[in-house]
Amino acid sequence: MSLLAHSLPALFAQAQAFTPPSGSEYMRILPELVLSVFGMIVMFVDPLLDENRSQKSLGTIALIGALAALASTFFTAQYPGSAFWNMVRVDGFSVFFHFLVIAIAAVVILSSYEYMAVQRIRAGEYYGLILFGTVGMCLMSSAVELVLIFIALEISSISTYVLAGFRRHEASSSESSLKYFLLGSFATAFFLYGVALMFGATGSTNIDAISHALHSGNVPVLAYVAVALMFVGLGFKVASAPFHVWTPDVYEGAPAPIVGLMSTGPKAAAFAVLLRVMFEINAPGRFWLIWVSAALSMTLGNLGALVQDNVKRLLAYSSIAHAGYLLIGFAVLRDFGTSTLGVSAAMFYTAAYAATNVGAFAVVSHFANAGEKYVTLEDYAGLGRRSPMLAATLAFFLMSLIGIPITGGFFAKFYVLSAALKADLVGLTIIGVLNSAVGAYYYLRIIVMMYMREPRGEVPVTSAPPATALAIAVCVLATLYLGVFPGRVLDLATQSASQLLRSATTIGATLPSSTGPAQ
Repeated sequence: MSLLAHSLPALFAQAQAFTPPSGSEYMRILPELVLSVFGMIVMFVDPLLDENRSQKSLGTIALIGALAALASTFFTAQYPGSAFWNMVRVDGFSVFFHFLVIAIAAVVILSSYEYMAVQRIRAGEYYGLILFGTVGMCLMSSAVELVLIFIALEISSISTYVLAGFRRHEASSSESSLKYFLLGSFATAFFLYGVALMFGATGSTNIDAISHALHSGNVPVLAYVAVALMFVGLGFKVASAPFHVWTPDVYEGAPAPIVGLMSTGPKAAAFAVLLRVMFEINAPGRFWLIWVSAALSMTLGNLGALVQDNVKRLLAYSSIAHAGYLLIGFAVLRDFGTSTLGVSAAMFYTAAYAATNVGAFAVVSHFANAGEKYVTLEDYAGLGRRSPMLAATLAFFLMSLIGIPITGGFFAKFYVLSAALKADLVGLTIIGVLNSAVGAYYYLRIIVMMYMREPRGEVPVTSAPPATALAIAVCVLATLYLGVFPGRVLDLATQSASQLLRSATTIGATLPSSTGPAQ
């Protein structure tokens, strides 16, 4: 009773000091609210429709929700600042990644129209999970509180765990989901333990407060361990080596449109978190962690892809390699003079890779047909004669992944490697260039198979239906735009990077000195 008597006044004082969120604060999470509402509408409407009608009807609702969330991102940009007790921050950086991950979700939904009908999969929870997963990805890009980042990471992860096993009649899909769940849970535990250790080292889980604590005195050893553990968790999400072992098996068994989502959306969100954690916190020991992971990812990813005959597995190893190229931009962040170049190059690379990879998997998902029977390199033999348009679009995406001019992939690699050279990372730049040459070989293998081999008559090829054709066209135009007119997107990325850098450099001046390391 005495304990209760002493506690009640403190609780009442806190309740009186509590200020409810304002309308502008809700505007700062408007895209997340829109996605959540449409996700719930999909789940409510699903039982009311028969299986035949549910495919396109629910897909249309989900697509409208994604487009509405995309439009709401522009309204959110008009309300910059922190919200919900400094747990969420809206700035150019978060708006950039909001727009990117929602656009990815919209194209994936569009490319799933035909896929769901051909594979005879009930659509309700499929589209709902895509929207709910996107909510987590959006929160990851704007959260500045490690606990909220963890919650957003779990929202995104749980959705993708289920989506990976959506081909329920295929044993490989169930295996894919189970492996992803078990290894993903293990990696998440590393991240959460790192958050706990960071709290022990600094007395806070807020990114601003942690940064101030690490700048204000000697960095405790515990902080180095915390950064390493958090990097393990995020490294798993971006499929960077040596945390990449799950990628080929999961990509092979998961539905092809979902692989397009998994290889871009969660990665973009995880890279956004990694930028905040590694740079805004000024994480100790970050440079060598990133350098080693980048070199390993590029090398192991490209060498693994050389021996693959399954196109989905080949693109999975390609995804690992591209995570390494992107991490080069993160390694540049050790030098404050080139930090803006590194951040903007990494952001541009994320956008270019997303446009290319979603388009490539849209083509693969259409060509694979029922049961995803046709996913080997031999199946693509003679595709240039049987379906010139389909072969041309896939070849265009593969050339972007190589880094051929007039594609987004060319400028993505150019900006990343240029930033690395300006930061005197000559060794990492050489590794990147050599790996790009190795990567060109296995991408060209697919092109050679399509245009220089005799077709296999037993592989059916049909023209893409309108929804799939539109999804592929959007990806082609985005890849071409980033390759011909990269300036606008790069300017936006540079402005966003500058805002991130300004917030990082002013933390020490704006935060009270009481947020030091816990004793």
